[in-house]
Amino acid sequence: MPDTQRRAADHLVDLLVAQGTSHVFGVPGESYLPVLDALHGRGDIQFVTCRQEGGAAMAADAHGRMTGRPGICMVTRGPGATNASAGVHVAYQDSIPMILFIGQVARDMVEREAFQEIDYRRMFGQMAKWVTQIDDASRMQEYISRAYRVALSGRPGPVVIALPEDMLYDMIDTPPAPRRVEAPRYQPAPDTLAALQDAIASAQRPLIMAGGGNWTEEGIAALQRFAEVQGIPVTVSLRCQALMNNDHANYVGHFAVGKVPYLAEALEDTDLLIAIGPRLGEMTTNGYTNPKPPVPKQRLAHVFPAPEEPGRVYEPEITLISDTESFCRAVAEWPAIAPDRFQQRREALRSAYEALNAASSVNNDMLAPIYKHLSDTVPADAIMTNGAGNYAAWLHRFHRYRTPRSQLAPTSGSMGYGLPAAIGAAVAAPGREVYALAGDGCFMMTCQELATAVHHGLRLTVIVVNNARYGTIRVHQEREFPGRVSGTEMINPDFVAFAKSFGAGAARAEDLDSFKTALDDARARGGVNLIEVVQDRALLAPGRRLD
Repeated sequence: MPDTQRRAADHLVDLLVAQGTSHVFGVPGESYLPVLDALHGRGDIQFVTCRQEGGAAMAADAHGRMTGRPGICMVTRGPGATNASAGVHVAYQDSIPMILFIGQVARDMVEREAFQEIDYRRMFGQMAKWVTQIDDASRMQEYISRAYRVALSGRPGPVVIALPEDMLYDMIDTPPAPRRVEAPRYQPAPDTLAALQDAIASAQRPLIMAGGGNWTEEGIAALQRFAEVQGIPVTVSLRCQALMNNDHANYVGHFAVGKVPYLAEALEDTDLLIAIGPRLGEMTTNGYTNPKPPVPKQRLAHVFPAPEEPGRVYEPEITLISDTESFCRAVAEWPAIAPDRFQQRREALRSAYEALNAASSVNNDMLAPIYKHLSDTVPADAIMTNGAGNYAAWLHRFHRYRTPRSQLAPTSGSMGYGLPAAIGAAVAAPGREVYALAGDGCFMMTCQELATAVHHGLRLTVIVVNNARYGTIRVHQEREFPGRVSGTEMINPDFVAFAKSFGAGAARAEDLDSFKTALDDARARGGVNLIEVVQDRALLAPGRRLD
């Protein structure tokens, strides 16, 4: 092999390292064997072997959330790609940078429905920012550099790249070393900033709603300074609670899946809504009813990094095309406009937040004090991950998020996300405590990734809330068809024995005292642990019982 030539698969790995990639999550497959070979013996990049492609893609998504760089996932063709699509959908709806590499059939077999062949441009067309296939190995660097740029620019999101297996063996003349791609910054226009200043000056009841993906720690700090100086209360969109310290006096709560009464009233009464980063989707707006499209009664200033989003559903009065960090750093330097005018409302909203999120706000509820104890015990920088299910309602209500990137939760409502996300977080931040919260149904969708966590020597604790049913759907059933249970009951394994079979520590908790002991033991033990919390089956949601 001439010194100037390189195998395409080796060149691909070199390019990933040049872009700062340290970990690849995936399930090995015969369709990209040369890439697995190229990873052999490399000390600058690690392949994290997962047990199912959906879990691998979700772990990559979480790694992207933690690092701000695209999470990398590799899977084989056909079934590997279809399994991985679950994680790609999470990354797309949550605006998370990610690159999924899929082994593909050889180039001379395309369009023959060869073994496991799929046209990925058609398959992923609605859930990725860019879907492509590298047929010419000499263009590998062009494609990889572009993939990082697309994943990081504007509204971040996933990119899907198919790799024909025969192409990976090709020999190419390697081009000069690539430039590391950084997320571009978009400065808000001065005239729209001036318009926002005027709007705040004339407002009586302004409200900030922060949300969206790929916030930086600098942007979060600047958001807090902006809120402090101007005295404006801050809310966050669904599952974005770590965008502001929940103990801060200006933080007044999050818009959850169900209506939060005091926040719904506050939004209805707001005369200036400053939306910084969220898409203003279905969950945050209570099914597009508050605000009401297309022209909300509230004056709307929408800050978003991509021009195609503002006005898509809601027509803003002030449109600021800017990344969240650039916008927040700009407005954080403003002098105070009218903070005294907003103080009374801010204090009232903060009091309402404190009242709702106190464990004593619900009666006859065994889970509230458990979640409250978890929040009070773990370090401020502990990372909480979760998937979807009613169990998460207690987490989002009673846990206090105090540091950036301490909440990893899919706004897409994907079950099974918690454990793979905890793996991605533990890989990215090995010095922080990581907790995966899951219901029994949620956990069983990706429970095999316990093997991944143990295999790679990670430190994380899974808390499984077991009520032996698909609880969220049961709630819907009781509302729509009372007493007619259908398809929502289930049986479960012995979760403690299950976890121990992987080499993890495990304990069962049936009350607050036993949970305290189990949590203390898990923290002292380190490594991988599981705590099964046996839920009162009559308990459906915080403060709501079946009877």
